[in-house]
Amino acid sequence: MVILAVYIALFFGTYVAVSLARASMEKVTDFTSLKTVTFGDESAVRPDRVASIISVVVVFLVWGAFTGSKLVPLHVPGPFSGTTSFSYTAENPSGETAEGTVTVLVHEMGADAEDPAPGPATGFAVSDSTTVAEWRSVLIPAQRNDGEDATIISVDGKPIAPGETVDVPNGSVAMTAKGSLNFSPDKGLQMEAIWMPPPEAVVAQLFDIAKNGYQNVALLEHVGWSLWRVLAGFILGSLIGIPLGYAMGLSGWARGWLDPIVEFMRPVPPLALIPLVIIWFGIGENGKIVLLFLAALWVMIISARAGVSGVNISKVHAAYSLGASKWQVLRHVIVPNSLPEVFTGARVAMGVCWGTVVAAELVAAEKGAGKMIVAASKFQATDIVIMGIVLIGLIGFAIDILMRKLENVLVPWKGQS
Repeated sequence: MVILAVYIALFFGTYVAVSLARASMEKVTDFTSLKTVTFGDESAVRPDRVASIISVVVVFLVWGAFTGSKLVPLHVPGPFSGTTSFSYTAENPSGETAEGTVTVLVHEMGADAEDPAPGPATGFAVSDSTTVAEWRSVLIPAQRNDGEDATIISVDGKPIAPGETVDVPNGSVAMTAKGSLNFSPDKGLQMEAIWMPPPEAVVAQLFDIAKNGYQNVALLEHVGWSLWRVLAGFILGSLIGIPLGYAMGLSGWARGWLDPIVEFMRPVPPLALIPLVIIWFGIGENGKIVLLFLAALWVMIISARAGVSGVNISKVHAAYSLGASKWQVLRHVIVPNSLPEVFTGARVAMGVCWGTVVAAELVAAEKGAGKMIVAASKFQATDIVIMGIVLIGLIGFAIDILMRKLENVLVPWKGQS
């Protein structure tokens, strides 16, 4: 929630800053030009590339700030590191009290550290000292040193009982059911590397795996297998889905026959089909490609049907009035005018397939980007998991850009009447 709040604040802050900067550089003298843009017109909205660059930078800065990255100049408060201490009061069965001190050295994760010198004590109390890593806690059986019958009644002058917690400088102390003290140093707002590694750790893993591979498989081979599965499933889904979509858009009988099946299967997520695909096609490559085929099929059917249904009927009437046959109307009117909608569906289907490939590779895959992520998660290698996620996102983004370029080349008439 803190990270989300920071991101939202930066979003509005940068928007105001960029807007003020642009307003100071531009002087509007012709107010008539302002009337050419209609609020709410989607066609008038174009991505602001400055906002895109700032968005990426903000994500990187927030990521680095909350992970203690060395690449980011500003960080949120991190975990406490150093030496701290707190006092406690112990009481023996005879009612005598004594005070002891617990000194704790909080060190970096994985570093070697020696117990610090114990602090002062009075009476029968014996001071303790120990070490603990950042983000961890340490059990301190102080009452055992003071005698098996001794009971700790307060910490830093604050009463404490089993199950209660007391705040102390640089951390907190909780009492266990057996009367021992459990010290937890302040964690701050930064995230531990096991949950969210800094950006440089992810980049280092990317270069390392690109050079040495992961689990005896090269990174390009992992990505290549995933791309091959996605392309195979997408092409099969398109080859079957587009003709079925055209049939549903052109024939009332085909639409009535296929519509219940399409509308029934469309909301079913591909992940729900994994058990059935395993039963029918096994755990080999066939099962993975069939799963991706089903992920693309329904999207392509619906997009092709919508493309045919969206053709301007006046164009069809004009073609018939010029003596065109049904095949000529299909070839020269319906197909060209429906292709923009088909390409939009293809972009969506490719994205669904690329997102589903990770789940498909959960099923006994030996190679693939999804397999790499799953294998890394078993060893809590979060840096490799995030590296794989970023890699999948970048490849998916590149695929979408490629699909847009192909659309511009193959369907240059999109958006024209």
